[in-house]
Amino acid sequence: MIPDFAKENIDLAQPRLGSKVVYATDDFFADKARLISPEAPVFIEGKYDDNGKWMDGWESRRKRVPGHDHCIIRLGRPGVISGFLIDTAHFTGNYPPFASLEACISDAEIPGEDDWRELMPKMALNGDSQYYVAVEAPDTFTHVRLHIYPDGGVARLRVYGTIHKDWTQVSAGTLINLAALEEGARPIGCNDQHFGTPENMLAPGKGINMGDGWETRRRREPGHDWAVIALAHPGVIEKAVIDTAFFKGNYPDQAFLQAALITGKTDEQVLAEAESWPVLLSEQKLAADTVHEFTDALAAIGPVSHVRLNIIPDGGVSRLRLWGQLA
Repeated sequence: MIPDFAKENIDLAQPRLGSKVVYATDDFFADKARLISPEAPVFIEGKYDDNGKWMDGWESRRKRVPGHDHCIIRLGRPGVISGFLIDTAHFTGNYPPFASLEACISDAEIPGEDDWRELMPKMALNGDSQYYVAVEAPDTFTHVRLHIYPDGGVARLRVYGTIHKDWTQVSAGTLINLAALEEGARPIGCNDQHFGTPENMLAPGKGINMGDGWETRRRREPGHDWAVIALAHPGVIEKAVIDTAFFKGNYPDQAFLQAALITGKTDEQVLAEAESWPVLLSEQKLAADTVHEFTDALAAIGPVSHVRLNIIPDGGVSRLRLWGQLA
């Protein structure tokens, strides 16, 4: 069962935020970069490379000297960590029996030995298993270090948390995409994400294909689909962009936006009342594989902290951008 901290936060270690595995004591059998690959790990029967069986994750060779292996992930954006997922999927006779986790804040690519703080003490692992570990660490971190004892393979490491940004450094009047994942925006809920999650809409850059967006199943009942976004910072929205790139036979026919300024409420409370929020953008006709920009059509409803994107009746959106000034 997926715990709340994994549902309510984003993966700070995902490569599209700029995160990178910058060091490993050894990755002879499987490249350290695969540890944070966004895709679910797979096992390919009969696939080998020059060093042995190809595995989807990070795997060190069998250690024949004292010590243990570790790797370091530099987060793409500093963040507050709420928990981890250590996934040993498909590693059975070659998983590490123990692991621990540390984090630090550092300007260096590879931090010094004295910088680290333990977040998860040494714990036992099994093969082909998932371990969700909650942590209480209100500090901001830039790096994570995974220790495995003594060696072996881990398929994936997820680092769940929230991005930290110093908003005092943003000049007054600056237009900023308040729905940007890399600035700290996050999805807090939707009615359906059968083919793609709302988080994809907030990701940096253009979508890469139809799978890199939010897409719902085909609706066979009355109503329409929706997703609610917590903005990176409250602000006054001046331009909205709805991009249906790659969605051609499955783009929404129409879309509209609702928004509100919310403080002191849980995500569940926000979702419960979102349907009644004021309309920021009335129903607009959409087209396939098109970047739609809206400025004059936006209602002057003042500062907002959360936005609900409604698509009629269903379909896919590649990217959502909400440009505004900080409240």
